[in-house]
Amino acid sequence: MARFTRLQTYAKMAETGLVPVFYHANLEVCQQVLAASYRAGVRVFEFTNRGDFAHEIFGALNKFAAQHCPNMILGAGTVFEAGTAALYMQLGACFIVSPVLKDDVAITCNRRKVGWIPGCATMGEVSRAEELGAEVVKIFPGDVVGPAFVKSLLAPMPWSTVMVTGGVKPEADNLKAWFQAGVTCVGLGSQLVPADLLKNQDYAGIENHIKTTMDLVKQVRS
Repeated sequence: MARFTRLQTYAKMAETGLVPVFYHANLEVCQQVLAASYRAGVRVFEFTNRGDFAHEIFGALNKFAAQHCPNMILGAGTVFEAGTAALYMQLGACFIVSPVLKDDVAITCNRRKVGWIPGCATMGEVSRAEELGAEVVKIFPGDVVGPAFVKSLLAPMPWSTVMVTGGVKPEADNLKAWFQAGVTCVGLGSQLVPADLLKNQDYAGIENHIKTTMDLVKQVRS
């Protein structure tokens, strides 16, 4: 069962403004990156369902988080099917992120009152997601739709809460463009956990990089 409610998840996303998006096939690497993120101030973390036996890694990682990062809200991303959503919820996922809009995933998550964040790229998809109960929608891919789309979306639909993933960079100008457009938070993957630092197992460097990005987010939001 999820350790945090969907309302707690949404509130923390809004508070911190940043969600790391990460996957690695090695559990120890995942644990180290999660811990580095936690030390840097991250409180919502998306583990992506990208490889074989990813759910097994997630289950062990969630147990690690409960013990070593007790206030970290851990969820699963890249979820396409209701069955996969149910599997991750059984392993304690506090939220489910999809790259696409799927009604059956929404119903599965809503039944357990677990946060559901679907990927949307049109105003029609955003509206449908909200009809299905999505409190937060993920605008994806961000580098395709751009900040102008978010601004245009929120003009007639100011009640929408938006996270953007894809095309977000840990740079002041890029982050400023997204937050000025009206996003509530951003999701970052490889640009937040650089491949060279990961390869060298430089977890202190990863922590510093994430902390710097968190500080940038705070600055542009203020």
